[in-house]
Amino acid sequence: MRIGLFLNEPTGPDPLKELGDSIAAASDAGFTSVWLSHIFGLDALTALAVAGSRTPGIELGTAVVPTYPRHPAALAQQAMTANAALGGRLALGIGLSHQVVIENMFGYSFERPARHMADYLDILLPATRGEHVHVEGETLKADIRLSTPGAGMPVLIAALAPRMLKLAGSRADGTVLWMTGPRTVTQHVVPAITAAAEEAGRPRPRVVCALPVCVTDDAEAARARADEVFSMYGQLPSYRAMLDKEGVSGPGEVAVVGDEDSVRDQIEELRRAGVTDFVASPYSKRERTLALLRQLL
Repeated sequence: MRIGLFLNEPTGPDPLKELGDSIAAASDAGFTSVWLSHIFGLDALTALAVAGSRTPGIELGTAVVPTYPRHPAALAQQAMTANAALGGRLALGIGLSHQVVIENMFGYSFERPARHMADYLDILLPATRGEHVHVEGETLKADIRLSTPGAGMPVLIAALAPRMLKLAGSRADGTVLWMTGPRTVTQHVVPAITAAAEEAGRPRPRVVCALPVCVTDDAEAARARADEVFSMYGQLPSYRAMLDKEGVSGPGEVAVVGDEDSVRDQIEELRRAGVTDFVASPYSKRERTLALLRQLL
């Protein structure tokens, strides 16, 4: 199982330098990948292309770029350009985002999200391979061929519900998870995505599992802190569904928390569950947490 890091959104006066320094530090420590969210700060693809180009070797992933605001051919062009800048080290994570974001903030309809993602992949996947795309989908259309350099990159979907997991396994290279605990990974995510890949004759899909992590002697306080820091994820319907499936009340109960032995055991449990990439998001006791993670590399 590969171990990567979730990057914090830079807050200083030179965010791209700050991001570049974080990528370099993660690479020097031996982490196999770093992942950047695309929310309301930096454009993740542009930022990774700029900040990551000076640090060779490490994989750089988006977790995740929302699909609705971008035509898939336009996203393919941007991702291929970023991949070229990074020497082929980009992992393109995409996702639907959330109804409150897509409808209330962007003004798009969030109807038929699974159909939208299926049509999106019909265009995005061949476009990122440099193929001619002619698609007359129910929600999206395209007739285009890109000459952009940087073709060929793993494409992963933020897939939690059954139909999305089937798409991730049968069409894409895997899934990027967030706020999804070990029981749900074992009983829901891995069986569904693996079966879809096998049925489609595709290789074993990547299961990129990102979770908050804190190495501490006061687990109760750390879980309470996680509930506070990540409270919004306990309210968004897609993540709320995963927490309910796990049988927990909030984000603090799926955070990987405890002393060194406990955190090591929890990460090992995820490996046994079928996680191929564990992505840690340290949110407290950062130096102690990173020290333990470095031991696991």
